Amino acid sequence: MTTTVYNLIGVEVAQLPEPGIADRIKPRLVHSAAATDQELMAALRTGDHTAFAELANRYFAQAYRVAWRVLGGPADAEDLAQEAFIKLWQAPHSLRDGAAVRSWLMRVVTNLAIDRKRRKQLQTFDSVPDIAEERPTPEDDLSRDQVANEVDAAISRLPDRQRVALVLTYFEGMTNQQTAQIMDLSVDAVESLLSRARRNLKSQLAERWRYMLDELARQ
Repeated sequence: MTTTVYNLIGVEVAQLPEPGIADRIKPRLVHSAAATDQELMAALRTGDHTAFAELANRYFAQAYRVAWRVLGGPADAEDLAQEAFIKLWQAPHSLRDGAAVRSWLMRVVTNLAIDRKRRKQLQTFDSVPDIAEERPTPEDDLSRDQVANEVDAAISRLPDRQRVALVLTYFEGMTNQQTAQIMDLSVDAVESLLSRARRNLKSQLAERWRYMLDELARQ
């Protein structure tokens, strides 16, 4: 027999073998919400469904947000976040340091999102006509939706690594060191990417770029 494991939003992510008698008597995490990531990963390596559910509870929303930002919209973001967690379930032993599970998940989801975005760009490059951009004047009273749309469009036009660095540090509140770990770069390299990303955004958004980013971050 098999039992189905579901992620936070009720979507089937794997078919797992029904635990046998030996599995049933293994100690389980009773207070998983209070467990550390390292403890949860140790339990996950034994096939503990509760540990997997708690990790999803902690990090699925963040994985979704990162995918959304890197892709430039919600299409496929949920699928990619799910795929990252499927990889975690299928190969928990590939993550040696359980305390680094968040960084591992963000690295997986950003790589998946970059690959998906590149494939879509290749598929649509010849079929999408150029559309003239309409930019509001600095005096316009922008609504938050307008701010979000314009900033998202500008971020989506950044080079991949600049976009990922900006998303992780600015929108997800990670330190430069954490972002460097996720992107497998030095801190200096991340700071350089952020500097170039800010220059690119400033160029695209004229004098309103800092206000717009701050407004969006408050949402």
